[in-house]
Amino acid sequence: MSQIFVNLPTLDLEQAKAFYSALGTQIVPEFSDENAACVKWDDSIFFMILTKEYLQTFTDKPIADPHSTAQVMTALSRDSREDVDAMRTTILESGGGENRPPQDHGFMYAISMTDPDGNILEFMWMDPTAAEVGPEAFLEAEG
Repeated sequence: MSQIFVNLPTLDLEQAKAFYSALGTQIVPEFSDENAACVKWDDSIFFMILTKEYLQTFTDKPIADPHSTAQVMTALSRDSREDVDAMRTTILESGGGENRPPQDHGFMYAISMTDPDGNILEFMWMDPTAAEVGPEAFLEAEG
């Protein structure tokens, strides 16, 4: 089984831990310390929230400021449109922001948000039939 570990910078590790905990994730204490927090979404997806200084030890490239530069947009699926909307509400109530207004494409619904550090998080739901046959075939069948 593969697992995904997304590494994201933070300027305030305690604020980031509180934010991601509010989204329903678990902080994994065995892989967290004063430099990093391991955020578990499920058994396959983890975010490593790293202080900017600590993240810098893994690369010679400059660390982008997520408030002014979009380097990556991390998208996670949800089980329903309502789950996507609930995530949007939780993000806004927990110190995050909106990157772009919600996008409704009929077969897919998505939000583009930011965590308090400016890292872009997207949450989306896609109609299961559209996911199976593709959006064009789904829209043709819907008429």
